[in-house]
Amino acid sequence: MKYVILFIIQLYWKFIPPSNRKRCIFKKSCSNHVFEITQKEGFFKGLQAFQFRYKNCRGNFQLFKNPINNQIQMILPSQIIIDREEIAERLIGF
Repeated sequence: MKYVILFIIQLYWKFIPPSNRKRCIFKKSCSNHVFEITQKEGFFKGLQAFQFRYKNCRGNFQLFKNPINNQIQMILPSQIIIDREEIAERLIGF
């Protein structure tokens, strides 16, 4: 099953040009992230990574500057807070 996910992602990379793909809010694209997790940790972890990214990479996020440490962070739709290192550079502009 692991190889099915990896194959589907490779087909996606091959047949969907980057200009037609949705732009990810994460620094590492969703397909790259899921591909790496699936390769390293197997089918179920890859499926969990896909589910997490799918739920959280669809907008409804909020960027903010943390007043405690003065760092830019993002609140995902699942209410998880991520740091600047994980946020796509195109979104950081304030």
